Amino acid sequence: MNITEVRVKLTEGKKNRLQAFCSITIDDDFVVRDLKVIEGHKGVFVAMPSRKLTDRCPKCGGKNHLMAQYCNDCGTKLNEKRASRGAGRLKLHADTAHPINSSCREQIQEKVITAFREEVEKSKKPGYKPPKYEDMEDIDYDDFREDLESEKSDT
Repeated sequence: MNITEVRVKLTEGKKNRLQAFCSITIDDDFVVRDLKVIEGHKGVFVAMPSRKLTDRCPKCGGKNHLMAQYCNDCGTKLNEKRASRGAGRLKLHADTAHPINSSCREQIQEKVITAFREEVEKSKKPGYKPPKYEDMEDIDYDDFREDLESEKSDT
């Protein structure tokens, strides 16, 4: 596998754990979007693209995020203990793409973090303008900030 391009979009909130969104291109043929650079307790790391886990309302069958207290469709109060725990933490998201082995993960992590640090250095220079990437314009930072805040309150 050869990562031929890494695109980085820095987030604006410097006090937040979420530092950037990224996309990688593999062998000039395949793109993986929505990787996230997150400031962890031991430094920055790359989180793979994921989706929120949902379940169905027992009354109407509507889909709801596992942290929802009430059904989005009918308003029924939902059981608060319906999320499963994995390694002691609530499992609220599932990866949609991820490496199969540690060497692949390390290669992605290294390339993405290097590109992230380069973009951070560029952003410190006067007149910095973030690069325009059409494939990264529809990212809703507020959704991810809410997810990170809910994860933080779970730990």
